[in-house]
Amino acid sequence: MRTVFKFLKIMLHVMRKGWRAFKIWYKGLYKGRPWYMRCLVAMATLVVCFILYLIAVDINFLWLFGKSPSTSSIMNPPSLEASFIYSADGVEIGKFYDENRTPVKFNEINPEFFTVLIDTEDERFYSHHGIDFGGMLAATKDLLVHGRARGASTITQQLVKNMFRMRTNKEYTTGLLGYIPGVKMVITKTKEWIIATKLEMFYNKEEILEMYANTVDFGSNSFGIKTAARTYFDTTPDSLKVQESAVLVGLLKATSTYNPILNPQNSLKRRNVVLGEMLGHGHITQQQCDSLKALPIELHFNAGNAYDGQALYFKQEVARQLQDWCQKTGHDLNTDGLKIYTTLDTRMQRHAEHAVSEKMRIVQRNFKEHWGDNDCWIDDEGKVIANFVEEKAQHTDAYRNLLARYPNDLDSVNYYMNKPHRVHLFDYENDSLYMEMSSIDSVRYMLHFMHTGFIAMEPHTGHVKAWVGDVDYDTWKYDNVHAMHQPGSTFKLFVYSAAMEHGMAPCIHRRDEMFDTVVLNKKTNEMEHWRPTNANGQFSGADVTLRTAFAQSLNSIAVRVALDVGIPIVAQTARDMGVKSELEETPAMALGASDVNLLELVNSFCTVANDGKHHDPVLVTRIIDRDGNEVFRAPADTEQAITYRTAFFMQQMLMAGMTDAGGTSGAFNQYKTPAMADTDFGGKTGTSNRHADAWFVCVTPKLVCGAWVGGQYRQIHFRTGAMGQGSRSALPICGAFMQSVFGDRRFRNYHKRFGRPKEYINPALYEGCSTDIDADSLLNDSTLIDSLNVGFNPEVPTSPDSI
Repeated sequence: MRTVFKFLKIMLHVMRKGWRAFKIWYKGLYKGRPWYMRCLVAMATLVVCFILYLIAVDINFLWLFGKSPSTSSIMNPPSLEASFIYSADGVEIGKFYDENRTPVKFNEINPEFFTVLIDTEDERFYSHHGIDFGGMLAATKDLLVHGRARGASTITQQLVKNMFRMRTNKEYTTGLLGYIPGVKMVITKTKEWIIATKLEMFYNKEEILEMYANTVDFGSNSFGIKTAARTYFDTTPDSLKVQESAVLVGLLKATSTYNPILNPQNSLKRRNVVLGEMLGHGHITQQQCDSLKALPIELHFNAGNAYDGQALYFKQEVARQLQDWCQKTGHDLNTDGLKIYTTLDTRMQRHAEHAVSEKMRIVQRNFKEHWGDNDCWIDDEGKVIANFVEEKAQHTDAYRNLLARYPNDLDSVNYYMNKPHRVHLFDYENDSLYMEMSSIDSVRYMLHFMHTGFIAMEPHTGHVKAWVGDVDYDTWKYDNVHAMHQPGSTFKLFVYSAAMEHGMAPCIHRRDEMFDTVVLNKKTNEMEHWRPTNANGQFSGADVTLRTAFAQSLNSIAVRVALDVGIPIVAQTARDMGVKSELEETPAMALGASDVNLLELVNSFCTVANDGKHHDPVLVTRIIDRDGNEVFRAPADTEQAITYRTAFFMQQMLMAGMTDAGGTSGAFNQYKTPAMADTDFGGKTGTSNRHADAWFVCVTPKLVCGAWVGGQYRQIHFRTGAMGQGSRSALPICGAFMQSVFGDRRFRNYHKRFGRPKEYINPALYEGCSTDIDADSLLNDSTLIDSLNVGFNPEVPTSPDSI
């Protein structure tokens, strides 16, 4: 700052010297001249000085006036355009934007709108060149006579304000002189005059009107005439009526004061003033003016926001995935006017959302009946966790805001957290549920809800066709498709895939029996014995085929097979097939003790359905910029993650889970309809420790879907497998979805069978081996034996985290 003042001091000294020299020259010019010549010289001098001043401002002479928009930026003016997102079936499903703006061409706007605009805002628009000197003189007269000035800015000057934001954009400063009080505004206004004049040089009047209509702010988060027409009247710019155009032009004087939603009476009066301007300019008759003024403002208001549209969790994921691409390419999703084409099918998305809503209502009703009004957060011993709600409340925005307000006063924070107030709460039956309760009590209320994630993909392309991140986006923004959870028995897909890769086959046998293995206890850092048990706590003692073991989800054989193959090999197979999360390579991994997310799990099942070829999930197929150039195309690369032989065997084993006696996926059959008879279905259930996570993945040759169901935290869950297992809570979502999709004639192309093997595989390795064990010998119903039950010796801790 001291340097700036020192520089200004030097400049003032130079200016004084210059002024002294100028006076000497000027006196010499005046001496002996008649009065009228002296007046002409004075006027000419003022004109020359003004021109020199304009040049100095434009070139930022001696950094006194700050940077101005370059000629290049004026010829290619910036435009903040919303980016549109399109589904695979050609539906616009949302936008990304800072300003909700969609540009249109001049001929796409009703000419009457421009008539209204010019009559009201700039009656000499076609006769001036950016600056209306007549308007400026009239404004000066009003200021002197009436004590207030009318607006003298032309449409072109207003366009400059809209496009370049000279008064707010930090890129365009007012230089060193801008630090002098009052001078900043003069410099800014001068720059607006200069740029307005340049715009008039580079563009014709129609182009200026088009740019103005596309940049102006009409309030209610609507920028540009197209968005405004849709927001206020649910119409298009070419269909605007005269009275509607008058409302929009009236808004330009003050977007809040004359907003028809916020201030309808003010808006009506302002509209009638605008109609009076049209009458004064002879563009409507007195009769037309009177009849239009008598009409009420008929609104069809539809305010947009950045997360309007369909498939909001999917849209959120698209934005997340494109972050790196934007950083590398310099594109901005919110301002570059991109067209983003995605893989989502809105018709399939509706089937998914309906299935989630229908089945989660049942899960929630069961959960409420199961727990009643009791606290549902319990520890490993089944005891209620003390201060659980208070601890979770500290992660809410309400707590963080109070902590920022009272940083050294926890008593005040706790007081307001426990103070009742009106709270909006989620409820399946009532979208407008409000109750008087404290923030702590609202957290307690919300913790009693069960949550879900659902996704559907094409295995041969990796295209994501449906994506549901939870039961309600407005209430829970967190996307459970990405949430990390123990996959339970769904992880056995990788155990048996690794086994098939290393020479095993569905019809070979392993004994269902108790055995010990040695594991490292991380808490004590000592080697200890671990004994895996089946979910029902029983062992048949029989020789069981791998097909039956997989279908009935026998833990003892899954761990035995994983140890035979090698735990690191199983982990690598999972990675090859699509698991990106870090896996803890312990024997318990075979039973799903390492966290994964739903997206990578479903993607891995796609590898099996796609004959062993893996394709990363694809959400965006291509992106087109505002000039029509393709700037992104999704790669179509696939890799053979597992052999075709392995994939074929796993297809047979997944189907066995539904068709063979005791299969844990047998409940899916109740969702099969005659329309599904021409398609092969397979599936795998999974349930983690203490029923905290319930899973189901359904596989067909051309469509794979998966669902997860659980509490917001692992400590919140059903207390029994009868309600909390995958076959009871997650499977119904997939079942309802597949039933809807395969009953929809628009998706006939998804009907297909896996068929006979595409290369020779001995039938004895996979056929006729499903009856080697009598399902009736199992002590409990087979639907109860799909869980991650990591059975330990009594001396060894029972949490899988200790393995």
